[in-house]
Amino acid sequence: MILSMRMHNIALIEELTLEFGEGLHVMTGETGAGKSIVVDAVNLVLGGRADRDLIRTGTDKAWVEAVFDACGSREVAEWAKAQSFEDFDGTVTLYREITRTGRNLCRICGVVMPVAQLKEVAALLMDVHGQHDAQFLMNPQYHLLFLDAAGGEDYQALLARVDEAYQAFIINHRQYGRLVRENEKKQYRMESLKKSLDELKKAKLKAGEEEALAAEKERYRHAEKIATAVQTAHHAISASEDSESVLTRIKEASGALKNLVVLGEPYASLSQRCESAYYELEEIGYELSGLAEGGEFDPARAEQVETRLDLIKRMERKYGDTIPEILAAQEQMEEEYDNFASMDQQLAVMGAEHKRLLAAYRALARQLTEARHVLADAFEKSMMTQLKDLGMGSTVFKVSFALRPEGKVFMPQSVGDDVIEFMISPNPGEPLKPLSKIASGGELSRMMLAIKSLEAEKGGVGTMVFDEIDTGISGRMAQVVAEKMAIIARNRQVICVTHLPQIAAMAAHQFLVEKRVEGERTNTSVHSLDQDARISEVARMLGGADGSEDSARSHAAHMLDVARQMRQKAES
Repeated sequence: MILSMRMHNIALIEELTLEFGEGLHVMTGETGAGKSIVVDAVNLVLGGRADRDLIRTGTDKAWVEAVFDACGSREVAEWAKAQSFEDFDGTVTLYREITRTGRNLCRICGVVMPVAQLKEVAALLMDVHGQHDAQFLMNPQYHLLFLDAAGGEDYQALLARVDEAYQAFIINHRQYGRLVRENEKKQYRMESLKKSLDELKKAKLKAGEEEALAAEKERYRHAEKIATAVQTAHHAISASEDSESVLTRIKEASGALKNLVVLGEPYASLSQRCESAYYELEEIGYELSGLAEGGEFDPARAEQVETRLDLIKRMERKYGDTIPEILAAQEQMEEEYDNFASMDQQLAVMGAEHKRLLAAYRALARQLTEARHVLADAFEKSMMTQLKDLGMGSTVFKVSFALRPEGKVFMPQSVGDDVIEFMISPNPGEPLKPLSKIASGGELSRMMLAIKSLEAEKGGVGTMVFDEIDTGISGRMAQVVAEKMAIIARNRQVICVTHLPQIAAMAAHQFLVEKRVEGERTNTSVHSLDQDARISEVARMLGGADGSEDSARSHAAHMLDVARQMRQKAES
């Protein structure tokens, strides 16, 4: 159950601390006082939508903190163990902070965690039933969820197995469908791939060849300039018919200097340097000679280079910007072609798996349908018992299963193959009709309260929040609903926002929500009421303007006294 809740800068609430006990709690106050703000704060700390409109005007951030005692919850203990919370004592603190910049901070027991984790643990601690939730009963698509929620552990395990079978099937189904569609276009695609692969294989492209060919082409473009420079350099170094070679002169200089070696180190060094220069120039001469002999312009080779480069450019326009990209694309096309070539075998294997997974799902779905019919029978009886307690004793409640046309194949669903709808007959002798078509607002509210009562009996979360579940209820039915809320509160902590004095009187704890203008700011406050203050507030709810009329106060005091006696009697 929730022990306390603090909030800061939430809408009209600047600062608020609430403490809770066991049993039924009610929050009352004038329309527009801000009761819904407290519920919005609860939804926020439970992981609901982080609406920046909740942040108090003039401030940059808002936060809510709630402390729960979950000592008796096996689910919460298992969750804490999975999160590796050491020394977990059953106390869970949830914290949620929102800012105008969009930053969203969540903490669980002081540890920063994503909002998904906050939602997960919050679902084990508190169930919030909003004033519009009864409208879900108007949509038959939600009826199956209400029915399934009434199932026990074995039933929930079967639901999980059906969902697992569905997930396995649907993954295979999508893959199989994609493979079938690919197979339909296989022939055309394989012909296209073969044409491209033949072209690429014939081209025999090699990484780096484009750069080499481009360099060769550049040399051919400057062939005359290169030949002249090479010939000039070669003639300058090597001997010719009409001039003495540079090599001969250097050799003569080296020999002359050698004769002076005995006269000192400088001459020996100069002689050695001349000799080194001779050998270096001799090597350069050999290389220039080779270039001069092989550097003649070859028109045939130049044309081959141009043709090859044109082919490479054409391949790049079709298959990739560079040769490495083309080779990678070629490899992918080869893989795709091989995949198409083996597609018949893939289809056979995946088709067999498709049938197997579908059969496994259908078998589990049939088990679920049988279990669901059994559950529906028990649910109908329980609902009619609850509705009798809520003043709808003559109402017949039925879970109607849709008949499937024989021979028609239905796509598997994660919740099984059943389609249901709640049917009621509010008056004796009247035929059953869809709940969504004939139920009034008050009947919907009581139906939802009946469902929540069954949930409370079954177990689950320790705290249930009802936000104006009494919509459309008045008179004698208000007292009936109040007593039902008190019954739920015997086993669960209940927090209820209400406008009915009967529910307010039945509570063990009452909070008054008030809105005041202080200076230039509007503030909403919430405070716990003592017995005298409760008499005044219940009197106001009965219609006594400000709650000071003697008759209204007398009636309110009587209601509170009767409610107290009923609680004491139930506890004894």
